[in-house]
Amino acid sequence: MTGARARLQRERREAAQRLDELRESFDDFVAASRDSNADDEHDPEGATIAYERARVVALTHQVREHLAQIDAAFERLDAGTYGRCETCGGAIGEARLEARPTAVRCITCAQNSRPGRARP
Repeated sequence: MTGARARLQRERREAAQRLDELRESFDDFVAASRDSNADDEHDPEGATIAYERARVVALTHQVREHLAQIDAAFERLDAGTYGRCETCGGAIGEARLEARPTAVRCITCAQNSRPGRARP
């Protein structure tokens, strides 16, 4: 697992930074709508403030989920199980871990677990 800890630390820093940016965006939307009585529901110029707030909330949820996945990956790393497939127990390829450091399944098991995919 050469570089796994550094890769996860980098991933965590980037996710934490993204979460901070999303919080700031949400605060900006709240501040913009607080002092406004504009009818943004019928604004022909673009998306509504409510829509933008909802989008930021959804993205924030996704980033928090990703942070939880990163923390779980650190736990697997500390336990010595990082890089082992939770389904078959085989090795998760280095290229897969490079692309997706939080992966818990090898590529074969991940493909077989996709919805709508027949299992052998």
